[in-house]
Amino acid sequence: MFWSVYAELSWMAWLTLAVVAGTFLLLVFTRLPVDFVFLGGLGVLFITGVLDKTDALKGFSSSGMITVGVLYVVVAGLQETGGLYWISNNILGHPCGMTRAQIRLMGPVTLLSAFLNNTPVVAMFIPVVVEWAKRLKLSPSRLLIPLSYASIFGGICTLIGTSTNLVVNGLVQSRYGTGGLNMFTITAVGLPCALVGIAYILLVGKKWLPDHQAISTQFEHPREYTVEMLVEEESPLINKTIEQAGLRHLAGGYLAEIVRGDFVISAVTPKEVLRAGDRLVFVGIVDSIRELRNHAGLRVATDQVFQLDAHRRDRCLVEAVVSGTCPLLNTSIREGGFRQRYNAVVIAVARDGRRVPGKVGDIVLQAGDTLLIESHAGFIPRQKDSRDFYLVSQVEDSTPVDHKKAPLAFLVLVGMVVAAAAGWLSMLQAAMLAAGVMLVAGCCSPAMARRSIEWSVLLVIASALGMGAALDKTGAAQAVAGTLLSVTGNHPWLTLAGVYLVTTFFTEIITNNAAAALIFPVAMSAADRLGVSYMPFVICIMIAASASFATPIGYQTNLMVYGPGGYRFTDFLKIGVPLNIVIGIVAVTLAPWIWPF
Repeated sequence: MFWSVYAELSWMAWLTLAVVAGTFLLLVFTRLPVDFVFLGGLGVLFITGVLDKTDALKGFSSSGMITVGVLYVVVAGLQETGGLYWISNNILGHPCGMTRAQIRLMGPVTLLSAFLNNTPVVAMFIPVVVEWAKRLKLSPSRLLIPLSYASIFGGICTLIGTSTNLVVNGLVQSRYGTGGLNMFTITAVGLPCALVGIAYILLVGKKWLPDHQAISTQFEHPREYTVEMLVEEESPLINKTIEQAGLRHLAGGYLAEIVRGDFVISAVTPKEVLRAGDRLVFVGIVDSIRELRNHAGLRVATDQVFQLDAHRRDRCLVEAVVSGTCPLLNTSIREGGFRQRYNAVVIAVARDGRRVPGKVGDIVLQAGDTLLIESHAGFIPRQKDSRDFYLVSQVEDSTPVDHKKAPLAFLVLVGMVVAAAAGWLSMLQAAMLAAGVMLVAGCCSPAMARRSIEWSVLLVIASALGMGAALDKTGAAQAVAGTLLSVTGNHPWLTLAGVYLVTTFFTEIITNNAAAALIFPVAMSAADRLGVSYMPFVICIMIAASASFATPIGYQTNLMVYGPGGYRFTDFLKIGVPLNIVIGIVAVTLAPWIWPF
């Protein structure tokens, strides 16, 4: 009977359905960029006249989309001040056993992801978790899926936990002319889902989480360096033990000795107390040295470093391999005047993948030596084609952070959450104010703010909102809703379950924001035809569009841990499909109970 509904559709509605279907097929069966596909679909609807200029561009002015973009800047402020770094390196501890390790990991990540975009949170934790797993003698694959899932659990707990919630909230405001949801509206359903999800991982993790070796570790032979760090005069580490200072368990490194005046303390114990002026000699890979440079209260002890022209915040770490034609061959770094020649400082040297002992300035350079250099970013374009070095590459995320402003960055974040939760400001206003304070206070540089924004994500959101508007405007959404009702009958609970199932299915094969934007008008049409409250449908769309556990491509954080964990596609199916079902049952059961039909 429902075919009669489609028979009455206009050519515009049929074209809209064809464009939406074509978008799905292109995303599933091709490798075209997601933003390219959605922009193309929106362009077809605009050029053919299905959408006028106002409707086509409406998504680009959506409050939900703009809020997502502004929040990237807020998170960048926390990153540049070392706030996220401090959290990731001070809360994991040294638990015994996999279950306790998962608890120590998932609890904080869930809490952080409730108030921060989960992508940078997961990006910050991945290298830390990999090294942490090595220290605990656990496979990283036992912890990286829980890391991704925990970030998703946190995202469904608050309005700002994930961009999907903000997008759906913007759609509610636009369709119904209301103020939308407040900060913790979704928490009533999201928090129970998160707790059930964490309990599920703890119960089935030992059996269903794979025990793989990460692909990167199967071929990697990291270079090992020696670097000296100085305890500054006003360092917060003074009078703390090595263990209290967080210097006992480093990611890929260890403290070899302490030089205190004319005395050398070797075989350093965890209870050794630090003093101002101590020179700490560390041995480790690049990741450990990058971690040390971002440690509050420490600075590189090489005296030359602080004579560089570039401001410390403008410096980065660079690895360069000495060529056979380098003018400094067979001379020491100090005698060759490396700093004066290159306006850069060598802080460590590796030879044949192993550290070169002794003072850095006294090391005599040989062809093939790998130098770890601190310099400004201009060093790379100037030297990448130079005959002095075979290879020049920047160490990723090696710009030093400004720990002094970390408390201010945290205060700004808390203020934003309180202002939005209390209703003093809208979410967009609170986010814009927080981003402005981050920039004015210097917590985040303008360049970093621009780089932090995921423009492709915003383009997908805006385009999907336009396509969703076409579904609604042409009557295609109502036709699809009628099809759904013909299957579920006039039972609102079954219809809600159907909406959840369709949303979570599309989320697994396309982006979560796009799935939510396209299903929203269908769900609202179904609620209108049934004459029931739209709120259970709104909440279930938010959760279904974020609760993507069954595939690595369904959610960005799943894809981020896919390589480092050495996972296979089936690993996500095995543990993720049952989790999708469990979270769906909880959400579909609770939402109508809290917001009755």
